[in-house]
Amino acid sequence: MCYIVLAEMPARESESLILRTYPFQEGDLIVSFLARDLGKLRGVAKRARRPKSPFGAGLERLSHVRLSYFQKESRELVTLDSCELIRSSFEFQSDYAAAVALDYVAEVSEQLLAPAEHSERFFRLLLAVLDHFWALRSEGVWSAVLYFTLWSARLSGFLPELKASRSSLELATEILTTPIGALAPRQWTRETAADLRRFLVRRIEEHIERRLITAPLLESL
Repeated sequence: MCYIVLAEMPARESESLILRTYPFQEGDLIVSFLARDLGKLRGVAKRARRPKSPFGAGLERLSHVRLSYFQKESRELVTLDSCELIRSSFEFQSDYAAAVALDYVAEVSEQLLAPAEHSERFFRLLLAVLDHFWALRSEGVWSAVLYFTLWSARLSGFLPELKASRSSLELATEILTTPIGALAPRQWTRETAADLRRFLVRRIEEHIERRLITAPLLESL
């Protein structure tokens, strides 16, 4: 007599950053996280919303954790088994500016990252931004947000090489070539932010338009 046993793959353990959580069934959560070795994954954390959750505060957005989980080849969702907290972002909840900035960073990352696509550079970008938050608190929020915005657009392929000569280009180039902790202090104004935003939006639009126009032409050759 032959028995076929369908079992889950052995548990994996990944250094991860929590991106978002969603309520799922009674007491459970769907967790979207960026694993350093495998990219963005989603999994089920059973009983995570109950008072005595086995995951504790480890599933707060942008918490740096070590996740253990099981994965079946036939299922999109992994099953989260345990969570070891390395560093929590919960402390920033009492700082409005920092909390808003972290929400922005987490949401943009969730939208830009492709499922199960390894992205070591994006993972290191998020760690650098979080380190900056921890070092400077509210004083470093907006420089970290700008740094993250430029680099996330660059790593996702939306931002082309910068070639124009203007003040906003100089600022963008400085951010893209300097580690976040080494950036020189700068006086930020609405005009500075608006000028840079217009510049970046236009450059990204031009890049996307060029790709949309040239791709069909190249395919037709």
